[in-house]
Amino acid sequence: MPSAVRKLLYRLGLSFEDPADERAFVARFTLDDLGRTQAAMLLGAFVYCAFAVWDWILDPAQWRATLALRLAVAVAVLLPATAALSWPGARRRAEAIYLVYCVVPGCVLSLIYLLLKPGFDHAAAGMIIVILFVSTLLPLRLPSLAAFCGLTWACFALCESFAVHERAGMRFVNNFEIGMAYALSLYAVGAREVRARRQFRTEAALRREKERSEAAFADLRRAQAHLVQAEKLASLGQLVAGVAHEINTPIGLALTTSTAAEGDLKQLLRAVETGQVRRSELTNGLARLSEGMRLLFANLTRAADLVHSFKQVAVDQANEERRRFEVRSWLLEVMSTLGPLLRRKGHEVRVACESGIMLDTYPGALAQVISNLALNAVIHGYPDGRSGVLDLTVSRAGEDRLCIVFADDGIGVAPENLPKVFDPFFTTRRDKGSTGLGLHIVFNLVAASLQGQIALSSDVGAGARFVITLPLSLSRAPADGAAANLAVSARAPAESEASP
Repeated sequence: MPSAVRKLLYRLGLSFEDPADERAFVARFTLDDLGRTQAAMLLGAFVYCAFAVWDWILDPAQWRATLALRLAVAVAVLLPATAALSWPGARRRAEAIYLVYCVVPGCVLSLIYLLLKPGFDHAAAGMIIVILFVSTLLPLRLPSLAAFCGLTWACFALCESFAVHERAGMRFVNNFEIGMAYALSLYAVGAREVRARRQFRTEAALRREKERSEAAFADLRRAQAHLVQAEKLASLGQLVAGVAHEINTPIGLALTTSTAAEGDLKQLLRAVETGQVRRSELTNGLARLSEGMRLLFANLTRAADLVHSFKQVAVDQANEERRRFEVRSWLLEVMSTLGPLLRRKGHEVRVACESGIMLDTYPGALAQVISNLALNAVIHGYPDGRSGVLDLTVSRAGEDRLCIVFADDGIGVAPENLPKVFDPFFTTRRDKGSTGLGLHIVFNLVAASLQGQIALSSDVGAGARFVITLPLSLSRAPADGAAANLAVSARAPAESEASP
């Protein structure tokens, strides 16, 4: 196609600049709703043959010959063209098949009217019916329809030049009527094609926007994973610092006690070696050594308990394995790990839990939930640095449910923020480095991994109260997709927004 014609078609909205887009549109336009098009082609073949009745009315002497022509066209062209579209290899040339389907019977129709004695006096009506069928029921583009119009009109004019009209002026009337029909069909098909091209452009633009949105969403998920990892490291640093501070005290006392006991032991040994040991000195020395050993054992036991609790919590959060455990003893281990950090900031932690409650769930995810709530309360519930009271109450809620209530007496949550606290990246302390992921992670863990529900109630100045209800035994494992999405979250202590 010459470049000038291509530019003109592009300006008229009848072509695309990109050849790939043009090929995609042509394939879509010519093969859209192919079943309906084939049904229309079968109908067209039937109507084309059925008009032999009209031939019989016009010229009973020649109608057998015209019927034979019509049947020959149907058998040789119309039906094979219809069947060819069922072959995938022929669909690449669908528009050429449509053009042959239209041009051959349109040209043969002029020959039929030439055989009928008064045929060309009534030819315009038959040609208009063919034009109407082609322009409305077949997916021809404007260039193909223009080719159809040019070829059939030329054949009509040629055949009519050999015909004799019974009435004068019929040659002009026929060509005028057919010309108007061609013009209207060209306009209708052109308008339909322009609309189809606009829709194609819109769909392509929407598809590109969808792809960009999906790519942006994937980037956002990756950024969220990085932020969660950063939250994990930050919270882990706080937790380790608190545990290290707490362990430092008993180990320091044990070291001091062992040093003092070593001095007492050396002094007692010197007295024994000189043989000048008084009973009172021996008694006092043994008493100090006994007291030192008691203090040393007590402090080392305290340090060992802290290390064991910290190790158990770390293993639970790392493994993410489901197991059955007794809630009260497990909860004391979790709070003993959090206790150093909370007490260092001056907060009092009060834990109330019924004994004997057995829970079959993911302890790592549950520990993450409690850790996030505690750290969230410390950071957001007391932004002015004052100390407060954190209450953790665990009890049965019916025969098969567990109720966990975590409350603080901090500054509370503003009413307008209550519906948004579980949203990702929502925080009122963005300027302080908060990212707003903590409670979003809590919500996901409770809803997906632990199969429970969480609710928040709060009044400004009266603290925040989280109520979590969980099944005592999970009914199923989390879905693969949910487990994959929560794999990072379940291991990442984070802080978000409870008491902004």
